[in-house]
Amino acid sequence: MTLDSKQRTQILRTIKKLVRAHHINVAGVDYDAWVERVDGRTKELLAADLAGFESGVRDLLAELKTSHTAFYHSLPKELPPQHTINASLRDLSLSDQRKWMFLDVFEDGPADRVGIKPGDILEALDGAACSPPAAPSFAIGHTHTLLVAKGGKASPKEIVIEVPMRKGTKQRPPMVEPKSLVHAKTGRDIGLLKITYFPGATGMEFTNALDRAVNDLKQQECRRLIVDLRGNIGGGLGFARLASYMCPGKIPIGHSLTPRRLRETYKPEALPRVPMPRSQAELLFTLARFAVRDKSVMLLTQGLGEQPFHKRIVVLVNEWTNSAAEMVANFAAENGLATIVGKKTRGNVLGAVNFKAGSGYWVRLPVFGWFTSKGRSLEGNGVDPNVPVEISANALADGQDDQMIRAVEIAKEL
Repeated sequence: MTLDSKQRTQILRTIKKLVRAHHINVAGVDYDAWVERVDGRTKELLAADLAGFESGVRDLLAELKTSHTAFYHSLPKELPPQHTINASLRDLSLSDQRKWMFLDVFEDGPADRVGIKPGDILEALDGAACSPPAAPSFAIGHTHTLLVAKGGKASPKEIVIEVPMRKGTKQRPPMVEPKSLVHAKTGRDIGLLKITYFPGATGMEFTNALDRAVNDLKQQECRRLIVDLRGNIGGGLGFARLASYMCPGKIPIGHSLTPRRLRETYKPEALPRVPMPRSQAELLFTLARFAVRDKSVMLLTQGLGEQPFHKRIVVLVNEWTNSAAEMVANFAAENGLATIVGKKTRGNVLGAVNFKAGSGYWVRLPVFGWFTSKGRSLEGNGVDPNVPVEISANALADGQDDQMIRAVEIAKEL
């Protein structure tokens, strides 16, 4: 495809308007200065080839200094591996060379289905050598050929992986949704919840799946719980149901903030206190209450009562724990409801919406901020573990998950 100067000019004009109207400015960016930089680079962007235009727009959006910004066509190629092949990658030094190691591989995702395991090394993608800092990109609706060394020890093997065709929505760009929830009993009385995604804006479907999983674990007499949020890509309001299972009453999880409220003086304790709705009917009632108001609210847990695993919860996180999963991890840590194990989370904690930018392009912008119940922003900060545990690449290649082993040890001691 091609874009002429008129189309490019219109896209840039639209993006400037959208940023001023909707962007949540948690980094304190000077919008006037940012617009001047856009205008100053417009001539260069109009003359660039298509790839140069797209990357130039992304560079300008990066100067807003917030997560959840993107510029993409209807079928983007520049998507993170978690959103396409359902796997995360870590920059690893191996034999004095930087390599990409598969870290989280989501059950039943494209990577898992072709046999890729945590600890495997990505040597090449579609015939080109692949190494940090350049991040590999997998395109929606495409077939890719990977050269993968099993655990970095054996000779590389060629693997063909298909990324399914998926369309985006206003709430999210095109992505292959991972299997959101897996549960199992591990050990004598320890339940495990592996959660990679909180699907759906309202989270009702996830809520029902989580209820079934928790009830099954309780029937198996699980009195301790490990919640594995490593690699979690975030999602919708279903995270509040998970937070609600961590405490008996209705207490603050954190608060959302619109751009207008952020510009004004406000007190977190003065925000409307809203429990996460338990049903579709409650959700519709809640939406009706706030349809014409500023949507800055203090979100509360649901008051699910005492659970057999209360005060015996461990939450696993890593550098690819994102967004809604960070909200849960912080809530648990801030209220002393769980022991957080692993590595510091990503610090990508904003709510975003996709807007049409013209000529088949979309721009994704964060439109509300998320702050802890104490008023602290997690954006750019993340959540620190109570018990830091590093992943050993060699151990991972041999099938040993050091972070999970430590989580089980801690759970047994609670």
